[in-house]
This record gives sequence, C-alpha cells and structure tokens, in this order.
Amino acid sequence: MNHEVKKLGAVSFFADIASEMLYPITPIFLTSVLGASMTSLGMIEGVAEAVASLMKSYSGNLSDKLSKRKIFVVTGYFLSAVSKPLIGISSSWVHVLFARGFDRIGKGLRSAPRDALIAESVLPTDRGAAFGLHRSFDTMGAAIGPLLTLALISSETSSLRNIYFWSIVPGLIAVTIAMSVKEPRITANQHNDIPKQGWSSSEFDGTFWKYFFAWTIFCLANSSDVFLLMKAKQAGFSTTHIILLYCSYNLTYAASSPYLGKLSDRIPKKNLMAGGLFIYSAVYLGFAVLSSEWQFWCLFLMYGFYMGATDGVGKALIVDCSPKHLKATALGIFGTTTGLSTVVASTIAGLLWDHLGSVSTFLFASAGAIAAGVLFILLPPARELDKFA
Repeated sequence: MNHEVKKLGAVSFFADIASEMLYPITPIFLTSVLGASMTSLGMIEGVAEAVASLMKSYSGNLSDKLSKRKIFVVTGYFLSAVSKPLIGISSSWVHVLFARGFDRIGKGLRSAPRDALIAESVLPTDRGAAFGLHRSFDTMGAAIGPLLTLALISSETSSLRNIYFWSIVPGLIAVTIAMSVKEPRITANQHNDIPKQGWSSSEFDGTFWKYFFAWTIFCLANSSDVFLLMKAKQAGFSTTHIILLYCSYNLTYAASSPYLGKLSDRIPKKNLMAGGLFIYSAVYLGFAVLSSEWQFWCLFLMYGFYMGATDGVGKALIVDCSPKHLKATALGIFGTTTGLSTVVASTIAGLLWDHLGSVSTFLFASAGAIAAGVLFILLPPARELDKFA
C-alpha cells in the first residue's frame, strides 16, 4: 500500500487515541465536575457536530479550488490537539462548548481534504483498500484510547482533568507525522481542471445524487452511538464494562476494515454497503428485543462489521461517483450531510426514547437501515463512472 496512505493512517491512529481517551469521561466530567445539566451536554454535542459538519463542505471545496490538501490536514489536526487541554482547564460548561467547537473546526477542516489525499495517493482500483487500511489505523486508535484512559484513571486519583492534559501528547504526535506527508504533484492537465469558481450540482452524475439520497435516508435514522451505550447501561453494565464493550466494537471495526476495503475493489461497492446496512438493521433490532449480557457483546461485535463494510467503502464509493476535480468537494458534501443528519436522527431517537421507550428508538433506526439498503441494491454500479477517475 502507498507510503503516504500509511502515514495518514498513523496520523489518524494517534489523533483518535487522543479523542477517544476523552469520549468516555467527558459526560462524567461535565455533569459531575462542572455541574452541567443533560440539556447542556446535548447542546454541546449538537453544536460541536453541526460546526464540524458545516466546515467539511467549505474546506472540501476550498481544498479543490486551491488544489491543496496538506495545509488543511496539518492545521485541522493541530487545532484539535490543542483544544483538548482547554477542556481540562474549563470552569463551566460554556467554556467546554467553545473548546469543543474549536476541536470540531479542526475535524471539519481536515476531513474532506485528507480523504481526497488518500484517494489521490493510489490507483482508482485500489481506493477501497486504501480507505479500508486508513479506517483500520483510525479505529485501532479509537480502541486504545479508552483503555489508556482506564489505566490513567487507576493511577490518577485527584481529578479527571489530568486526562485532558495527557491527551495532547498523541495529538501532537499526529500533527508531527502529518507534516511529513507529501502531496501528489499536479500535472498541467490536472491544473486546468481545478475549479476557479464554486461547484455546480450539474457537474455530478445522476448516480452521485441517487447515492446521496440513499445515504441521507440512512443518516436520518442513524442516531449517535451514545444510545447504544445508554442501552448497555440500562441493561446493568458497569462503566468499565461499557468502555470494554465500546473497545470490542472498535477492534472488530479495525480488523474488518482492510479486508472489506480490498473486497470492495473486486465487487460492486454498493453491494457491500447494502450488506453493511442490513447488518446494522439486525444489530438495532437486537438492541430492541434482546437483554442478556452475552447478547450485547455479540451485538457490539456485529456493529463493528457494519462500520467496516460502510465507512471506508462509502468514502471510496463517493470518489468513484465524483468528477476528478471535485473529490474533496464531494467528500465534504457527504460529510456535512452525514453530520447534520446525525443531529436530527439523535434528536428523534431521544424523543422516541423519552416518550415511547428505548425499543421504539432502535426499531426506527433498524427500519431506516433496511430502506436505505434496498435503495443501494437498486443503484447502478459506480464502476460505470470510472471515466471520471
């Protein structure tokens, strides 16, 4: 696999260690240490996700206009790294709101240009494998981060704030590696293709918009993973076991991504996407009707296979369906749509949970995944659009 793809994978590995070190403890820190309400917690996460989502479209299009990727990647990871200790010194949830927004600006700034750089670093026939490998690195970091937090909590008894200060170490390692990444050289013909103005929807093939529609249907039903963790808590899992459940999901995700990414280069990516969505539907149906501890372990492991079949593969499919001069723009559009839809889906999930019970939340998501999976099966293969590559 291309050396630059491996470097970007290492960048995401360390950046995700930093982010996931804080994921399990931030709600506890906000509510127990800063005295924030659940409404404040929801506001922080909603605003953070919205900021990241809106930034993805902007940074993706600007990256295509400038034909630059690395500057967005390095700057984005740097902003995220330095924002995390700001949470540790916060004295109120309002300060955390601004720090989280700063962190998500970094994520939104880097995501689409980074993914476009991955796509441009390999041949079109290796895109699935490249994104699969990258997601494997990223998710392995997501599995190690919470375990590192457990180790630090056992040794740091004074406060949770120390974890936020420690998280800057892997964050800055990610920035250092990102600075060594090289961008592919732009040829004269490629330079002429660089968009001088904004993009037009007419530049994208109809298959792109059909895929966009199918994915949006799913995203509007795909709520935050926090509802899975809340279900496990409701079933009686301890905080430590919930963190281990989350790690088991990430490990399955990391292990399956490279294999499924390579597989997507040999079969239509849309079929693999549909299969992943059907797995998602089965998992959420399981959360609605099952309650035994061993069943929850199985469901979280299955959930990792859903991510392995859709996350990196989905990004490769986006690029396959996009004009060659608008790769980052297309990735940004989908990133924005995914993020904003997640806010909507999570709001719906919370309302269903509060008014109709947790079963309704998971049945709604399961039905949405089935509908989107069927739409993916009906889509034309993206390989027909290789003329764009």
